[in-house]
Amino acid sequence: MSVLLKNIFRFIFFILIQVFVLDKVPLIHQYIKPSLSFLFILWLPFSLSRASLMIIAFLFGLALDYFGGTPGLHSAPCVLIAYLRPLILNLILPQEKTEVSYIDPNARSIGIAPYAVYVIVLTVVYHIYLTFIEWMQFGNFLFFIGKVLASSLLSILLIFVTEILFFRKAKFKTNAA
Repeated sequence: MSVLLKNIFRFIFFILIQVFVLDKVPLIHQYIKPSLSFLFILWLPFSLSRASLMIIAFLFGLALDYFGGTPGLHSAPCVLIAYLRPLILNLILPQEKTEVSYIDPNARSIGIAPYAVYVIVLTVVYHIYLTFIEWMQFGNFLFFIGKVLASSLLSILLIFVTEILFFRKAKFKTNAA
């Protein structure tokens, strides 16, 4: 399966899971908002430029906003993590890992610890920005921090469960044209 087709399926899959499953969870929805959808952005190939990442993330966020009825709520955090993704990867990985060795980030290709840092940092950033945009003010700071931490922890748990369920092989770049 081509990389483009695989990412189109992921795009649709993550939007459907977020909109029709995770956003419908009634017991914790008001206080904890589990998000798995932005994993699509985290799984995009290394070869994409920052501008391409941001455009794809914006379109992905717009699709989430359209189906969720929340204009701009998901678009901004998706673009933010797409902007920060290359920076985080460059900070936690040697340069040759991202440019030469592997096609996309996963635990097997970049290592479990760097991948965990990558996921945790971008998940927390996503939830801080998402929660702040929802409120557009801090209000009760402890509730804000609690909601960010609880949503981030649940999302991180969902991400690692998804990693286990949908095992992705570490694909090496080749010089073959």
